[in-house]
Amino acid sequence: MPIVEIIKEKCNLNYSCVRVCPVNAIEVKVNRDFARVIPERCIGCGSCTSVCPEDAIRFRDSKEETKKILQSKAKKIAIVAPSISGEFHDITDYRKFVQMIKQLGFDYVNEVSFGADIIAFKYAELFKNFKGKYYISTACPVIVSYIQKFQPELIKNLAPLVSPMVATAKIARHLYGKDIQIVYIGPCIESKNEALLNKDDGKINSVLTFIELRELFEEFKIHESTLEYSEFDSPIGYKGSLFPIANGLLQASNISEDLLEGKVITAEGKYNMLNATKQFNQEIETIKKHFNLYYCEGCLMGPGTSKGGEKFIRHTRVTEYANKRLNNFDLKKWEKEIEKYWDLDYSRNFYNDDQRIKTPSEEKITEVLKAIGKKDHNPDLGCSACGYDTCRDFAIAVSKGLARIDMCLTYTLRNRQDYIKALKTSNEKLAQTQKALKESEQNARKEKEAAQEASDIINNMLQKLPTGVVIIDQNLKIIQSNNSFINLLGEEADAINEIIPGLVGADLKTLLPFNVYNLFNHVFSTNKNILDRDIHLDEQLLNLSVFTIRKNKIVGAVFRDMYAPEVRKEEVIKRVTEVIDKNLAMVQKIGFLLGEGASETEQMLNSILELYKTFNKNEE
Repeated sequence: MPIVEIIKEKCNLNYSCVRVCPVNAIEVKVNRDFARVIPERCIGCGSCTSVCPEDAIRFRDSKEETKKILQSKAKKIAIVAPSISGEFHDITDYRKFVQMIKQLGFDYVNEVSFGADIIAFKYAELFKNFKGKYYISTACPVIVSYIQKFQPELIKNLAPLVSPMVATAKIARHLYGKDIQIVYIGPCIESKNEALLNKDDGKINSVLTFIELRELFEEFKIHESTLEYSEFDSPIGYKGSLFPIANGLLQASNISEDLLEGKVITAEGKYNMLNATKQFNQEIETIKKHFNLYYCEGCLMGPGTSKGGEKFIRHTRVTEYANKRLNNFDLKKWEKEIEKYWDLDYSRNFYNDDQRIKTPSEEKITEVLKAIGKKDHNPDLGCSACGYDTCRDFAIAVSKGLARIDMCLTYTLRNRQDYIKALKTSNEKLAQTQKALKESEQNARKEKEAAQEASDIINNMLQKLPTGVVIIDQNLKIIQSNNSFINLLGEEADAINEIIPGLVGADLKTLLPFNVYNLFNHVFSTNKNILDRDIHLDEQLLNLSVFTIRKNKIVGAVFRDMYAPEVRKEEVIKRVTEVIDKNLAMVQKIGFLLGEGASETEQMLNSILELYKTFNKNEE
């Protein structure tokens, strides 16, 4: 698990984490609705964990890991950072606090302040033996991580000394044996990563923050009111108790802080640290000082401490605790123990873990600046709302793929104004459209009412026709029929009509014989109408006309009862008229044919007569 991660379900992209991250280790990608910590770029400063209003950022939890250690059979040692006096102000006596830790299952509880004493004197020795190289302190693991990842050219200037945490672990293993389990309790979350780097006598098995320690006290229901006193186990720290304060390391070893003669500059806090490393890199030959650096405002304010703590109140508690301890301090015993553990190996090495991303081309940067409307403005200024100090820094981050262009407040507001204008125009058009639609709906309603009225009139007229009418679909299902058609079908159809008015949906094949409904199939398949076809239905003689209404989809039919008096009279007249018309036509044809024959006979007779006359003349 990374040292810090963002819970994407909680993230609402308010960019508070982006604003405080000193190394741009938090990316906001296009088409992603949450931010993400880039583990390899993260330096474990924990700034983001304390600013997220949604509590969407968490650091690596070590409680379960620690509980497994406490269940083991090995000796269990807790080494406690001296800043604990500034954190646990609610515990009235530090001896009760020690007992509370032992109640968790630890066999011994040792102070890291003794390790701080040792390391402080090692720094004094290093600075005393000055050979032209200026050093940066390495007591703060965030400083080490930052330089290794983002200013690796300064690695050679890192003081080659372990932190007080690791020094105390080495002392504990020398004191209790190599097979012990060590848990460090402190204010820093990057210490969790630092602990993983040590595999020898400086090995630390787990790191608990003060926040996690409080949670364990709560889980195991451990309260000081039910416990007796217990002292820290030896060796006891001296002025190393001041280590949580930024210049406490110098005080512990009596390194001079005199402004005229002192050789060390102390800087604490994010911005001071960033400026200090930058100036150390560029102007150390002008400054000519060692740098004692801390990312937080001293370890008092580490991200592993309770939120809402006040720096100077914690500062006061640390100094009061140190004064109280020093009143009856056994200095000679302490000196002997310093001598006893002085020759342990407290050196360390560093490695280049360069995470810097190559600066994009000016063309890409200019393109982003143009997009956010800053091309013609000073790009070295900015509102910092996006999380970057200047507009140019933001444009570089966008070009590197670490940020989205809509993180720019100016860009977003301008787009929002454009959107509002477009929305206003759209609303006006929509209002006009709605008005037109309302008028159209009113017209449509009137047309519908008129159509419904016309439909009702046609349907009423259809029902009053004496002839049977039926309309069917391509599946021979009835769409509409009138009462005359139902009466032609008989009592069974009449019964169905009472349940399903108009026989709508009824299958024509169940109501008519094959030879009749097959005529409908013929019209569907050929699209040719059948007109005036006489058919027999039971004892009825019907005249049927089937015709297409909608090609291949809807067909209509008209049934006339030939035995109905009005139909019979009409049909007799019609058919007599047809017979007369046919006979007259035939007579006319016969007359024409007879007339044509008589003419031909007359012509032939005249021809013979003329021939005979000519023959007689010749005879004479």
